Amino acid sequence: MDENKGRSLFEIPNGGRDESQADFEGGRRPKWWQKQLRWLPLLGIGLAILIPLLRGAVASPIPTVEYNIFKESISEGPVTSVEIGGDYLVTTGVDASGATFLLRTLRVDDPRLVGFLDENQVDYHAVRTRSNGFLSGLLGWLIPALIIVFFVSRAMRRQGGVGSDILSIGKNRSRIVAAGETGITFSDVAGADEAKFGLEEIVDFLKQPARYAEVGGRVPKGVLLVGAPGTGKTLLARAVAGEANVSFFRLSGAEFVEMFVGVGASRVRDLFSQARAKSPSIIFIDELDAIGKSRGASLGGNDEREQTLNQLLVELDGFDATTGVIVIAVTNRPKILDPALLRPGRFDRQVVVDKPDLKGREAILEIHSKKVRLDPNVDLRRVARGTAGLAGADLANIVNEAALLTVRAGRKKVAQEDFSEAIEKALTGLSRKNRILADPERRIVAFHEVGHALMAHHTVGADPVEKISIIPRGFGALGYTLQLPSEERFIMTKSELLGRIDVLLAGRAAEELVFGEVSTGAANDLTRAADIARRMITDYGMSDRFKNVYLPSQRSSGFLGDGALLQREYAESTQTYIDEETARMIEERYNGVLDLLRTKSIAIHELSEALLAEEVLDRERFEELVLGLTA
Repeated sequence: MDENKGRSLFEIPNGGRDESQADFEGGRRPKWWQKQLRWLPLLGIGLAILIPLLRGAVASPIPTVEYNIFKESISEGPVTSVEIGGDYLVTTGVDASGATFLLRTLRVDDPRLVGFLDENQVDYHAVRTRSNGFLSGLLGWLIPALIIVFFVSRAMRRQGGVGSDILSIGKNRSRIVAAGETGITFSDVAGADEAKFGLEEIVDFLKQPARYAEVGGRVPKGVLLVGAPGTGKTLLARAVAGEANVSFFRLSGAEFVEMFVGVGASRVRDLFSQARAKSPSIIFIDELDAIGKSRGASLGGNDEREQTLNQLLVELDGFDATTGVIVIAVTNRPKILDPALLRPGRFDRQVVVDKPDLKGREAILEIHSKKVRLDPNVDLRRVARGTAGLAGADLANIVNEAALLTVRAGRKKVAQEDFSEAIEKALTGLSRKNRILADPERRIVAFHEVGHALMAHHTVGADPVEKISIIPRGFGALGYTLQLPSEERFIMTKSELLGRIDVLLAGRAAEELVFGEVSTGAANDLTRAADIARRMITDYGMSDRFKNVYLPSQRSSGFLGDGALLQREYAESTQTYIDEETARMIEERYNGVLDLLRTKSIAIHELSEALLAEEVLDRERFEELVLGLTA
């Protein structure tokens, strides 16, 4: 185990277990006869091959002749008797030397056979068709069944790993990590200080349960971690086990549910039984919504999933705080969970794992950058400022992308420009330098992006322009204007929302002013602008007619399931007003943008020509050009 020192058990083959332990099913050694049954299909295949060969070798060979030769031997006299069977006619006779011989021929439909035998005074008798008995049944159904079982077992074993064969289909399939070997502690988790604080008392209970029992306090049986994908929920659960130094049972909710009804419930029982045996321990269920979705929410139910959920509820009620078993579950869709899971006594504590703020993003970047050789001039705070709204997994990916870009460039240390390129890659996609635009299209893209950037520069409260580019990126972006917030924002005023609409509309407005017509390049801008305007009316109560009124635009019917039936909670006339008010607001803001850009005609042309020449304008270059034009 020395070569695995310092490595997480999730990185060690078989979860850190030796080969003998790898055959365990959920930590339980199979019995001797269960191990021997694995050879049964191979034995059946061998019998299927050997039995026909042995039967052929043991049986006495009888020469087979044509039917006409058979009749000639009867007419010539050597034949003394004929045995009439189901498929063959077997003759017995004496040759000239006095030796007895046997001949057989295939039986044909000859109605004159009996008369022919009587004429030649040959004895004949019929025999019953022989049956293979036990061997026939063995070859007929048992051997094929064993072969099918063998190949199905092999297929399931490849799909589900060790212990997923037929004999263990109802057993627990969790990955077990021994106490203190998760490789993760709270010091490895950043950007989730509130969530860590909520989990510290769980760790303290697992370490010192007697303190709580003495006072009579009860620690929650279940803790539900709720948050967007990539925010570090699984990492936090592993950190709890690492801090508490207890056994850690990890599996996904989807692993409970199989095509066979009752398998999931059996696995739940087996999982909790093993967790109690290794108490104190933590059961970690990833993607709880796979089995915990609200029951009766759709017409087509899933009996296996509901039985699994029912068994989980029973197991949660089956132990108390003194048992030393804590269930930690994760989901990013808490609204669809069954209410029975969230009631007090089950998953009665919810810990929100939100996307990190500026300080949290900087701390996450520092953790992931420890494994990377950084240039001394790298400013991680600037990187954190440019990644607003990204989760921890996204930040880890940006650090890795920056390292890959460094290697690709032939450098030894990651520089600031590598992080900038990695951020652009994460936000806008890969650059597509092989896509060559015609000169007219290139000019349209340049003026479009300059319109965005110039409007953002002259709009109060807009995010500063970080970069303007006419290099195609991603699937459909022929150019882009990257704006990065200068500070963390959690709420926005009405004027700031209108300012965002102005910036989005400025690209099309610049096209109209310069070329006298518009293009299809503003499709995404129009979608985002209309969405902001519509949400101002329906969600934020910022319209003249429905001032301070929340208008939920859609409501899902719980009877048919989430998203199955969408209904409005207001009249059709209100919907008409929302559409008309959205169009009026967009038109009004567009006209205002046109008026402003008309006064900046010289700046638009100068900036566009510079962008066409250089293809990319960073923040310093853009501000230098703007200040030069206004001086």
